Order: sequence, then C-alpha cells, then structure tokens
Amino acid sequence: MQAVLKTNKHKQMRKIYFTVVAIFSVAVAFSQSTITGTVVDGELNEPLPGASVVVQGTTVGASTDFDGNFTIEAPSSKGTLVISYMGYISKKVTFNSAGSVGTITLEEDAEQLSEVVVTGVMDIAKDRETPVAVSTIRASEIAEKLGSQEFPEILKSTPSIYVTKQGGGFGDSRINVRGFDQRNTAVMINGVPVNDMENGWVYWSNWAGLSDVTSAMQVQRGLGSSKLAISSVGGTINIITKAADNKEGGAVAATVGNNDYLKTTVSYNTGLMENGLSVSAMLGRTAGDGYVQGTPFEAYNYFLAIGYRPNDKHDFQFMVTGAPQQHFQRGYAESISNYIAYGDNGVDPNIRYNSDFGYRNGKEDTFSGNFYHKPKAMINWDWTISDKSKLSSVVYASLGRGGSIGSIGRINGGPSYYGQFKDANGHVRFDDIVAWNRGVNIPAFGDQRTGYTGGGDPAYQGMYVNGGQYSYGFEDDGDHIFSSENGISQRSSMNSHNWYGTIINFHNDVNDNWAFDVGVDARMYKGIHYRRLVDLMGADVYVDNDDINNTYNFTTETYAPTIGNIWNVFKSVDDETKIDYYNDGKVNWLGGFAQVEYTNDKISAFMQGGFSNQGFQRIDYFNYLDSDPEQKSDWVNIIGGNIKGGLNYNIDEKHNVFGNAGYYSKQPIFDGIFLNYVNDINEDHQNEKILGLEVGYGFRSQYFSANVNVYRTSWEDRYLTNGVDITDTSGNLLFEGTANYDGIEQVHMGVEVDFTARPNDFLTFNGMLSIGDWQYSGNPTGTVYDDGQNIVGEAEFILDGVKVSDAAQTTMRLGATVEPVENLFIDASWYHAGNLYSSLLDDDDIFKFQDENSDGEPDGGDFQLKLPSYDLIDAGISYRMPLGKEKTKYLNLRLNVNNVFDEIYISESETNVEAEAGDDTWNGVNTSNRVFWGFGRTWNFGLRYRF
Repeated sequence: MQAVLKTNKHKQMRKIYFTVVAIFSVAVAFSQSTITGTVVDGELNEPLPGASVVVQGTTVGASTDFDGNFTIEAPSSKGTLVISYMGYISKKVTFNSAGSVGTITLEEDAEQLSEVVVTGVMDIAKDRETPVAVSTIRASEIAEKLGSQEFPEILKSTPSIYVTKQGGGFGDSRINVRGFDQRNTAVMINGVPVNDMENGWVYWSNWAGLSDVTSAMQVQRGLGSSKLAISSVGGTINIITKAADNKEGGAVAATVGNNDYLKTTVSYNTGLMENGLSVSAMLGRTAGDGYVQGTPFEAYNYFLAIGYRPNDKHDFQFMVTGAPQQHFQRGYAESISNYIAYGDNGVDPNIRYNSDFGYRNGKEDTFSGNFYHKPKAMINWDWTISDKSKLSSVVYASLGRGGSIGSIGRINGGPSYYGQFKDANGHVRFDDIVAWNRGVNIPAFGDQRTGYTGGGDPAYQGMYVNGGQYSYGFEDDGDHIFSSENGISQRSSMNSHNWYGTIINFHNDVNDNWAFDVGVDARMYKGIHYRRLVDLMGADVYVDNDDINNTYNFTTETYAPTIGNIWNVFKSVDDETKIDYYNDGKVNWLGGFAQVEYTNDKISAFMQGGFSNQGFQRIDYFNYLDSDPEQKSDWVNIIGGNIKGGLNYNIDEKHNVFGNAGYYSKQPIFDGIFLNYVNDINEDHQNEKILGLEVGYGFRSQYFSANVNVYRTSWEDRYLTNGVDITDTSGNLLFEGTANYDGIEQVHMGVEVDFTARPNDFLTFNGMLSIGDWQYSGNPTGTVYDDGQNIVGEAEFILDGVKVSDAAQTTMRLGATVEPVENLFIDASWYHAGNLYSSLLDDDDIFKFQDENSDGEPDGGDFQLKLPSYDLIDAGISYRMPLGKEKTKYLNLRLNVNNVFDEIYISESETNVEAEAGDDTWNGVNTSNRVFWGFGRTWNFGLRYRF
C-alpha cells in the first residue's frame, strides 16, 4: 500500500515538474522577439551586405545578407539595436515589439575607408590601428566636389598638401606633400606603382580618367604603410579603383562648365553573376577651351574590370584603364609686367595670358602642348590557401606613347619666344613665321630668308631648309654640322615607355595576435626619348645633323600630335624619322620585402623592411657611332632599401595615440647617374638618405572626431649639377667647369590637425590646419670638373636656413555642409595658403646661393622671395531626385563655384627677384618675376542619372 502511494506521489511530482518547465519555456518563447530590417547606404541608397547588427548589452548579433537584410532573435521584446559597418557612422535603433524596424540608413564616415575590396598587394591604413597619418577621400566626395578641377585638387582639403595648376593646361597640375614634390611622393593604383621609373614624376593628364572610377583615395603622409621600397618621402597616395563585382547597375553623367567645358561618362556594372563572372565598364570624354588663353583640350577615358571567382579559394580580377588626351599648354611663366601689359587697364594682370600660342590661318596653334596615352593593365590573383594563409599576386603592364609640343630652330638667331615673334597682344605670329620660312620679307624679323647653301645632298641647294638650333658636339670626335639658315619648325619631344612588373605577397596569420607578410617586387622599364617633326611651317624640308650615323639627313616626314596617333600603344617607333636626339633609358628593379604585425584589443604594431636593386643603362643612338661599344653604357646597379615601424595604442573607445619611425636609402634618379646628356657615368653617385619620425593622437566620438600629428623628416645627399665659373675675390675668372653637388640636405618639420564635427543630422563641419617649417640644412660643397671630367676645384652652396620652395608651408581650411531639407545639400569652404616661397631647386635661381668666389657669402645675395598669402572660398549645392519606387534610381544635380570672390593670387614663382626702391611691384612683388597664377572664378554644373 505504501509502495502504491509512493508511486502516485512520484507521478504527481513529475507532472508538476513538466508543467513548470512548459510554463517557463512558453514564457521564454514569448519573451524572445524576432527582429528584421534592411541596412542601406545613405549616399547611394544601396544595400550594405555584411553590416553588423547587435542587440545592445548582449552578445546576440547577426550580419546583413547580400541584399542588406537581417533577422535577429532578440532576448526581449524591447531593446536597442547597434548597427555598424566599416566606413560608416554607427547607428542605434530602438524596438518595442517583434517585427520589422524598416530600412536603416547609415551615413558615410569620412574618417574611414569603405566599399573597397582590399587585395593583398594593397596597403590601406585602418583607423585606430595603422600607426600613420592618413586622410581618406571617398568616391562620393570626388563625384560631388571635383567637377571640372584637376584630380589632385580634391586633396587640398587635407593637411600639408599643396596643389597648383602650374601653367593651367589640362592635367598639368602638380602636388606637394609635406613640402616634397611628386617625384618623392609615391602614387599607386590598387597597390601598383605609378611614378615614372626614370625621374619619379607623375603627369596627371595621363590619369585624368581615374576620378570617374575611384572608389576611394587615401593619402598616407610620411613614410606610410606600404611594404614596397618606394619613394614615399613625402607620403603615399593610394588610388583604389572600382571592382568588377560592384552592385548591378549603371550611371550616365554630364558636366558643363566655364570656357565650354563638357564632360560625359557612361558606366555599367553587371554585379556578381551566378557563373562567378562580373564586369564593370566605363567610357568618357572631356573637352573644352581651357581657362587660360590658347589651352583647348580633348581627352577620353576608359575603364574595364572583369572578375572571376570559380570558388571560395580563388579570385581573379583583370583591369585596364587609360586616358588618351591632347592639350595646349602655357609652358612658360611670363613676367608679372607682361601679364599687366597684356591686361585691360595697364594695372591689373591678365592672369589668362599665354605667350606660347597664337593664330594660324585664323585657328589656334601653339609652341607648347602635350599629347599622351598611358594605359595600365593588371591581373590580380588572390588565392586563399587556408584560413590562415593567403597568396596575392599582380602582374601589370604600362605602355606609354606621346610627348610634348614645342619649337625648334631660329630665325636670324632668335628662338620663337623672342619679342619680335609676338604680335600686339603678345601672341606668337604664326602666319608671319610661315611666311618668313617661305622666303617672304618680314621686316620685324630682320634679314629676309635666303636659300640653303649648306652641305649634304646638292638637290636641296637654294631651297628653304629648316634645321636645329643647338651646336652640341658628337661624343666621339667633337664635330658638329650646324646651319645658321635654320628657320623655325614645330617638333614633338617624345617620351614613350614600355613598363612591366609583378608584385607577389604571402600573408600568414600565425595566431589571433601575430601575422607576417613576405613578398617580391620586380619591374622592367624602358624609356624611349627622341624628337620628331610636327610641322615644317612653310619650309621645303628639314635637315638634321645631330645623328653621327646619318649626317645631313633631309626629311619632310611629319607627325601630327593628336589622339589619333597615340591610341595604338603597340605601334613600333623604330620606323619614325627622328631628329635632334635619340636615346633609351633602361631601369630594372628587383626588390623584396617583409613585415611583421601584432594586434590585440589595445595595441597594434608593425615592423617592415624592404630592399631593391635598381639597374640603370643608357643607350645613345645619335652621339655614338653604331660601331662604338660605348653607344650602350654598362649597367649601373645600386642597392637601396628601407626599414620602418610603428605602434598604435587605443587608450579607450575615444582616444588613441601612435608613433612611427623609418629610414630610407633611396637610389638617385636616372639623370643623377648619367652626366652631360651622354653616357658618362657619375662615379660619385650615392643614395639619398631619409629619416622620418612622427607621433600622433586621435579622438573619436559620435559628434566629433579629430587627429593631431607632429613630424620630422630629414632628406640628405640630394644630387644637383650645374655649370660654374670659379673666380677669385677680385672677380677674375680662374676656370670654368661643372659642379656636382650631392650633399644637399632638407629638414621638414611640422604639425597637422584635422577634424570633423556633426552636431546634428543635418549639419557637418570639417577643417584642417598644417604648419610646416621646411628648410635646407648645411652648406654642401660640390666637386667641379672640366670638359675632360678632370677635377679642377670645389664650389659651395650657402643654403643653411634657406626655405624650401614651391609649396605653402601654412595651410588652413574650414568647411561646412548643411541639409536644410531631405536630399538637398549646401556646402562651402574657406582655404588659406601662406608661407609660400619662390622656386629654387631645379631652377637657375638656386645658383644665386652658390659661392663661386669662396668669400663665404652667396653670389646672388641671401634674398628669398616670399609670395603673398591668399584665401579662397568655394561653394556648392546638390540635390538628389529619386526616380520611381526603386530608391537605387535617382537623378543627382550638382553646382560648384570655385574661388567665389575671384581672388587674384600667385600660385608659384619661378624666379627670385627682390623688390628694391623704385622697382615696379604687384602686391609687393617685383614685376620682373616670372609667375603662374591660380585660376579666378570658375563654375561647373553636373547631372548624374543612376539606374
């Protein structure tokens, strides 16, 4: 009986237990909530796949799918979702019940980089992790604010960057970073180097089309985070192009502006298709008359990317982009007095004046222009070997064809830029030059032309024969055949090249904290330099006497400097008739690199080292006989490299500090290896030494973000050469020679501040301040050689304390953007540039600081021209008009006005003339100085339809 009662009791207890469990389970089930929603980009209104969605205060989270959708099982029916995505401002959304929270819009964060497929050969700095000073310009900002400006000009909103349009021709702008020019600032496209391998230069006219296909542009100031042993003395500009697997859709855009500016583009992306293929393509055209007189231009740009992902382990990307263009230039910086003389009132300068152009048969013609096509093609292969290891490779090629337009020859001893060849408006008298070349008497030109009486084929006696203007001797025997009856012709200086390379990088995550990279960087470059005729300008024939292997070469072969002649970059140049000079420059590069990284929740650090062997060879087809073995120089191999490291410490969620240091041993440029424009090797060449130090602080919050950086970069053993006349203290000439200076040192120090403030959803402020102290250090001594390369003495530069020129050492900017109503944005900015000094290096004026008579004082005095500071106001307004029910389709309208108040300012000076009592001046500057002006007020209006 007791057993029965005990059994019944156990059954009742089990029923109670299961009832309690059931009730608890139901309660838990009812307390959980299924929350759904969609996360989209606030700029493009497109889905954001991979966005993080977390229930605040819990570890419950989910990621958005390919279409931006998410589903999350929240532990309660009430709470807050935290949505975040790299490159966007995190957002909190509350929920009070199960169901959909609708569409959540994330706004871009200008401080971070997003929507970029980063391959293993690309080194992109990460916010609060990579210990370098960095600024990122997003695609939306480029599309909105660039307008008709040059591509580099979008960077002037960042600290320590100075951009000038130089003469004002299409694509002729240049950029300085922390006071270092483009030769010492590394430019990279998707991790692939762009700087010319002979001289390090970057010509932006060759890359004008990049603005239409850039996903983001990141500037790393200082030594940067690139693993390659590249010339990043001032910094690194990383241009990341769109990937083939962008979202499906396309766009059509058109922009008009001042001086008949018209730009049209069309693009389309297939998106990632089921077969693993994806394609992105773009084609555009830009043309206009140019802001400066006589600078019309026409340019095309194209981009094609094809992607293929056969599986999760392999990703192939092919890309080719190019921008064939032709444009007239203002290549010569005129004196301020001439700008005033050719103005309207004799007081204000005509900043559009251009002395290099004129009219021929009623149409514009020029003695200064450029035409070029430099496509770059690359194939990327990313191989995910395992969860920890990845091999990334890129093979690339660049074939460049084109050159510059100029004049060659003289009329009665005078070159084309002499005053007698200019009309009352200061323009070239092309019709009169043509007439004189044909034998017509032009009294202003001096003696009337007579028929040819020089050597060579007697069939040309008595004809009007044009020729060269210099009497350089052949290297072999010093002889040179030269005619004073040479006339003036148009010519092209061709600078074509063939460039091939590869970068291979192996990455391994050792564990959660440690990772390393090792890789190879190999390049092969051949520069092809010569001149060819553009136009005989009325003459019967041209005679070239500069080729020792073919003297008295009479030719009528001409080549028009047009886009049509440079589209085909595979065309051989061997059969072209060459004049004046012809040589090849070869540069081979083999480098290796390695990097170790450490990261945890607070600290991220890296140590990187790289080396490169650069081999240089020069082949001169004109100055040496074909039978002369010295026609081809020996290879000169020089080892260089770098070592650098840095550490970032995240104090908390808002504050971080970082520091980095690095040392570079940088090989000299090609012209520092070969002297006197022949195959003479500079036996005293040595590497330039760069030491960089930097510390920084960052602050991040929901409403305000800021960065502060302090840096010091020393650059030693710069190379420079120049002819000198050594005299005694009484001014008596002791000897003449050529001085090679290789101990020039520059020290660049400064502080940089940039910030972004968002007090509310419709108002944003951003700004920057950079203050630099860039100057030369020490007084280098150069060795002087005579014509036989014998050492005959020394010469000194008095440079200690002289300011580095060509870039404003103080810049400031303050900008604001307001959204008064939905989809309407109004923005304006103020920009200030000061402490800008006239050009010195690479210009004759630096030699005023020579001490040829050894009296301890610079021969030209210690004056250095400081240009007036200037302030610019830019403004813009844009409106996005949704089209149809699909939010991804819209029409965007944008108006930009640059230099709203039409300020007249000097952007750079090529001379260094002091204003003394009685001299004519403009704004305190001696009017005999030769300068380039910044543009006055310009405008552009664009329409962009996205579908």
